[in-house]
Amino acid sequence: MQGIIYEEPSILQFFFVTCLLGGWAAWMTGRACAQTWRSYPQLVVYILGLGVGVRFIHHALFNGTMFSLQYYVVDTIVLLVLATLGYKYTRTNQMVTQYHWLYEKASPLSWKSKS
Repeated sequence: MQGIIYEEPSILQFFFVTCLLGGWAAWMTGRACAQTWRSYPQLVVYILGLGVGVRFIHHALFNGTMFSLQYYVVDTIVLLVLATLGYKYTRTNQMVTQYHWLYEKASPLSWKSKS
């Protein structure tokens, strides 16, 4: 997988920077967008910028390639998945808490109308 998904000599570096540090920031970005009732396309724009930040951390800490489209896309996809999970989880809790007479949880990431 080295060279396809990550460029570092160890997958632990990819996991630490992209999944742990960047993933936490992405989750919190998704959560913040949901709490402030922002739309999902706004979240995508924020994550595109966060992807550049994660590439910079790879470059600064581990001498990775700063401007690599392949690794930027991989990092941004991972961040977008985690941000979407944070967004959907927070939005579901908002909907079932604020509109408890209309909606109930269908799963941790979705809600449904009460019958």
